[in-house]
Amino acid sequence: MIMIVSFNHLRRIKDSLPDGSMQAIANEFDMQKETVQNYFGGANYQKGKVVGLHVEQGPDGGIVQIDDPKIYYKACAMLKKSETVAAD
Repeated sequence: MIMIVSFNHLRRIKDSLPDGSMQAIANEFDMQKETVQNYFGGANYQKGKVVGLHVEQGPDGGIVQIDDPKIYYKACAMLKKSETVAAD
């Protein structure tokens, strides 16, 4: 399932994640932490892998087509959980 979001939206999610989230996502999906960072706009291809993002320049940082949104959904779930914990 392909997903389209703005680049700035993707970066806001990354910046809002609790400490250790990149490693937790990497562990869950059996991948390098750098690969998860690449998903959120990083560019470490010596350690991390390409993640199926296609960026087109435009407003709000441009448009990002995500080929496989599983990391996106996991990050959103982690954010929701951290917000629930913070509200308690």
